Amino acid sequence: MFMCNRLKIDVLKNFFLGLSLNKKLILMMLCLSALLLSILLTLHWQMERALVREFENQTAELTRAIQVGVEKVTGSYSTRESGLESYLKTLKSKGIEEISVISATEQIIASSNPTKVGLPVGPKRKELIIKAALGTQISEEGKTYNVMIPVIAGRTHYGYIHLQINAEDISGVQKRNTIKMIVATLLVIAFGIFISIILALWYTEPIRQVVEASKRVAAGDLSVKLPVDRRDELGDLTENFNNMVQRLREKRQLEERLREAEHLSALGQLARTIAHEIRNPLNYISLCIDHIKAKYSPGKGAQAASFETLVSGIKQEIHRLDKLVTEFLDYGKPLKMNIRCAGIEQVLKDVLDIVKAKADSEKVAIVENYEVLPDVMLDVELMKTCVFNIVTNAFHAMSEGGTLTVRTTTENGNLRLDISDTGTGISKENVEKIFEPFFTTKANGLGLGLAITKRIIEEHGGSVEFSSVENQGSDFIIRLPLINRQ
Repeated sequence: MFMCNRLKIDVLKNFFLGLSLNKKLILMMLCLSALLLSILLTLHWQMERALVREFENQTAELTRAIQVGVEKVTGSYSTRESGLESYLKTLKSKGIEEISVISATEQIIASSNPTKVGLPVGPKRKELIIKAALGTQISEEGKTYNVMIPVIAGRTHYGYIHLQINAEDISGVQKRNTIKMIVATLLVIAFGIFISIILALWYTEPIRQVVEASKRVAAGDLSVKLPVDRRDELGDLTENFNNMVQRLREKRQLEERLREAEHLSALGQLARTIAHEIRNPLNYISLCIDHIKAKYSPGKGAQAASFETLVSGIKQEIHRLDKLVTEFLDYGKPLKMNIRCAGIEQVLKDVLDIVKAKADSEKVAIVENYEVLPDVMLDVELMKTCVFNIVTNAFHAMSEGGTLTVRTTTENGNLRLDISDTGTGISKENVEKIFEPFFTTKANGLGLGLAITKRIIEEHGGSVEFSSVENQGSDFIIRLPLINRQ
């Protein structure tokens, strides 16, 4: 039973939340009108019942008062005591103020007011007697009604009974019910205002959030994303706002790629010039050094060893310059990718086999933790270059030894490759610059290795992230889309 009621409540709640603002306001006004009408009808029904009860009580008392008066005027009243005086004590609470019995000779022979007994009637009562004789037995004076009833038995006229009735009781009932209706109306109006305030707050808060988010977007922050938890106009507004921001993000990414493409085009032209102007002289210098080494070697002894060391140093510097030129040239060239289906485990194994000797010599422990993964579409050689660049940076950060951890998992339909080290890390302000071209923390190098790595991974439809804490280490996270094995 409880679950059934809860289900009904959820259905009504979802129905209300799915309504538009106009429909919600109309529904609220209809509910308030129905509530107010129900309360007013209930109060009106209670007022009618109270008035009927009051009339019934007063009619009964009037009947009793008339009976007592008739008995008095006809001389059949059973007691000599002033029954009217004692009886009036109960009648005053019922609205009857005074009862007088008038003889046929227009003399007050009994009255609830003892001071009037034995006195002749005054002008006002004579007027009432005349009106009663003409058929008008009731006259109104403010909130007091005068009732003059002739007492006639057969052909004998015994006199009159004069009643003064106060209408305050009935007016009081009407006033109380009127006050109840006014109070009920005010309560319903107050309730309606309260509901209106709640609805206003419920609608203005999301609008305020959209305004604040718009200011952030105008300031250049495109990472804003508002939660969409409504199904009305404001839910549509929030969803459209998120779509707009998403398109702005895509436009910014497109502009960044365009700028990068223009930059790469300029670098490509510069790289070809550098390759022509630097590489050819380097090759000539390298050949000359080989010629000098072969023709002018001192032979043996200390002088020969010094000569060999000098020539080897020159060759190493020439080789380093040639490598820098090659990196610069590769960054400026468009990528020619040979995409095929391959497993990431083999790529990692080939790279780590190359660096294991260096790891042993530099006291770096390599920890491998691989899951069984489906194949991915990739260029094996370019991906080896990416992993090698990251591993080389890790070794550079662990000059005094440490641990290199390589781990693969799956995440939301992607392959996730984590390469972590326990090296020196980099400062927080440099983390955002790590993939920028020509940024490097090394004494030597152009700073193009990680920029090329990011470019290759993005060309594979993946992404790469970097995080680092100074003196604790760094972590590279590569994500590549998976494919299912056939």
